[in-house]
Amino acid sequence: MTDTSSTAAKPKTERASKRRVQEGVVTSDKMNKTRRVEIPWLVKHPKYGKYIKRRTICYAHDEENTSRVGDTVEIMETRPLSKNKNWRLVRVVKQAPRAEAPAAS
Repeated sequence: MTDTSSTAAKPKTERASKRRVQEGVVTSDKMNKTRRVEIPWLVKHPKYGKYIKRRTICYAHDEENTSRVGDTVEIMETRPLSKNKNWRLVRVVKQAPRAEAPAAS
């Protein structure tokens, strides 16, 4: 008797992705379909032991222009889309509070 469930091809949504996934904050949305995402991380100083803030800047592709400045987003590594853009936006994890435009009277 053979078990076909383990050898059957899984749908694309269920496959374990080998691509890196990071979470960061959108710092610029001035470009069309491109977001500048800052990924903060901490590193321990080798001599003094104090934790130092570091950051990584990534440019991510946002097809629908859904994210705005201040949003926390999840990005996934992808093939090179341009000179600097190697990431794509997966989802908006948390939206930043939006400023209400004053009503014209």
